[in-house]
Amino acid sequence: MEQIQVLVIDLGSQYAKVIGRTLGELNYRSAILPPTKAKSWLEINKPKAIILSGGSASIYESHSPKPPEEILSMGIPILGICYGMQWMVNILGGVIGVEREKKEYGKIEIIYYESHCDLFADLDDKKVIWTSHGDSIITIPDGFSILAKSNNNQTIAAIGSTERKMWGLQFHPEVTHTDDGKDILQNFLSKICNCKHDWVPNNIISDIHQEVTEAIGEEKAIIGFSGGVDSSTLSAIIAPILGKKLLAISINTGALRKYEIEEIKINAKAANVRLKIVNTSSCFQEALKNITDAEKKRKAFKKLYVTILEEEAKKFGATFIIQGSLATDYIESSGVGEASLIKSHHNIGNKWKLNEMHPIRELFKYEIMALAREMGLPNSITERQPFPGPGLFIRIIGVPATLDKLAIVKEADAIVTEILKKHNIYKDISQLIVALIGIKTVGIKGDGRSYAYPILIRGVQTRDFMTVSGYYFSPEVQSEIEKAITTHPKINRVWFDSTDKPPATTELE
Repeated sequence: MEQIQVLVIDLGSQYAKVIGRTLGELNYRSAILPPTKAKSWLEINKPKAIILSGGSASIYESHSPKPPEEILSMGIPILGICYGMQWMVNILGGVIGVEREKKEYGKIEIIYYESHCDLFADLDDKKVIWTSHGDSIITIPDGFSILAKSNNNQTIAAIGSTERKMWGLQFHPEVTHTDDGKDILQNFLSKICNCKHDWVPNNIISDIHQEVTEAIGEEKAIIGFSGGVDSSTLSAIIAPILGKKLLAISINTGALRKYEIEEIKINAKAANVRLKIVNTSSCFQEALKNITDAEKKRKAFKKLYVTILEEEAKKFGATFIIQGSLATDYIESSGVGEASLIKSHHNIGNKWKLNEMHPIRELFKYEIMALAREMGLPNSITERQPFPGPGLFIRIIGVPATLDKLAIVKEADAIVTEILKKHNIYKDISQLIVALIGIKTVGIKGDGRSYAYPILIRGVQTRDFMTVSGYYFSPEVQSEIEKAITTHPKINRVWFDSTDKPPATTELE
């Protein structure tokens, strides 16, 4: 392969991998590296383009990430995104500050002041973009021009200097919620950097085959199987090459949805993988019965998850465990670059007695779904919504996930799902979250006082799960859900959550 043309310097962004994914969709290869590794990589490589990611820090914090300053004098075009732009502005003599009225989160309309510039070539003057920042530009450096401002409070949204070959965006072109974000990146790479298409992702399956075959050889392996699109698709890819050397293990934790076990069996058959279901609900109930904190729940779940799979591997004689972890899992569990921890993932960062493999670790949910469709897997897999590994344990908020509360939220989830499918809405939602809020509220049941739990319902729409838009149910559907759920004797109130990500996450815990 030819030398990589694009270097993405990860400055702690939750979206750094999304930048790489988007570049791949545009048919460009890229290297994504934290600042320290980027410096050594640049000593032996000369890319055509450098992209500085966003990040959660402020440039004035003592330990904030800093790209190697040498990039400013290498003559390579640079695009700074969010924090990346702020670092560039600060180091070149501009001023970054905090102005309360100019903090922006979510969708904002901007106006391009110089839509004729190469970065915004062939784009309309007004666009809706996705932003998430507390700091903003007060003064731009010498030699730069203001290319765009937000329409609501005139916050500087884009700057550029053709002479210095540097551009900056106070928004995220890499996420799907930004109008024409791909076009902006395409303009930067093709019109400004003269990059050529050098990546077509048509060999993913053969690459996985090669990786798994070379690693496992004549040994045996187990795969953690949830029945979701990730583990089902990966199983379907590797089952033909491993055959009897592979066993899929599904753990019934007692926190699965109402019809989960039946769906797991159906999807294992579709993936043509041998399945073993291990019933361990009492073990998980004992381990989590007194825990209310979300991260503590996840960590307790992870510990038991590892123990059970190691026991099953020993019974099967396996020396490898294969898991369907995605790029999103690594990002949110701080497994990529300098990204901040958002939440632990049950299959990331474990200390195994087994050899561990994550063959689809570079892929995003939409890519796995595309692979599943390409392989002809059924709709039960390709259109199945994600469901967290800890299951309903993390959909009971603020109180321990006891058996009675699990039963409540399990029934509520089934009711909501049935209503949404009846109205042909379920397919429009990327993920449905039905959670029990562990604070009792007063209501009326019949003629008497009720003191019961609220149920929170959250639907989201997304492509990559790095950003999501909250789903708004119609008043008619919302009313039907409320009436159906509150017939349960231990539920007297229903709340709906349509908050975007950011500032929220997809799940509540």
